[in-house]
Amino acid sequence: MGKRMKAIQDSTDVNQEYNIDEAIKIVKSNAKAKFDESIDLSINLNIDPKYQDQMVREIVQMPEGLGKSIRVAVIARSEKHEDARKAGADVVGADDLVAEIKSGKVDFDFCIATPDMMPKVGQLGKVLGPKGLMPNPKLGSVTQDVAKAVKNAKNGQVEIKAEKAGIVHSQVAKASFTEAKIKNNFMAIFTAIKNAKPSGVKGTYIKRIYLGSTMGLSVPVAITSLI
Repeated sequence: MGKRMKAIQDSTDVNQEYNIDEAIKIVKSNAKAKFDESIDLSINLNIDPKYQDQMVREIVQMPEGLGKSIRVAVIARSEKHEDARKAGADVVGADDLVAEIKSGKVDFDFCIATPDMMPKVGQLGKVLGPKGLMPNPKLGSVTQDVAKAVKNAKNGQVEIKAEKAGIVHSQVAKASFTEAKIKNNFMAIFTAIKNAKPSGVKGTYIKRIYLGSTMGLSVPVAITSLI
């Protein structure tokens, strides 16, 4: 263990739960790498996502953004291209873009498609699916209003999706954000997850929450400090 990590470990009791303000302060103060570390959230939910009535999947608009540039692709007919470009889309196309993606060229972080293009976009599942980039109407990335979707993506969105073990991982902010901005983004994600409680959940829904940075330790967050 390096000296920096040992100092972080010695200053933090990982067996103690901290209220959200304390947790943010600890994580931010220990993010001292030579790059702007990401602040990340892990939430352990009492769900089994293999059952339809226990799935958790949402798109959350981050009030403070994510502190990074998001490249957005729009797959639409030509009449939508100007709207997409004016809204800030980085990659715009129709059949030509579908062909590029099918060949393995994926030069974007978020993909939007109009409903009429979905039969062709469906062919891209093997390329976009593993990268979490497949457009989905439930997540707002299949829409006629491409301008609004592009602006939302550019302003900072995260997809909340529970993994097989019922754990949600998400970026919250950058370490360079103020504590207030980190908390605003954290609460946006927490509230979305709390409100997305599946009908099939029995007993306690949110079991554990951890906040950490790229090169730091994960700090347990007291759920009681959020309710």
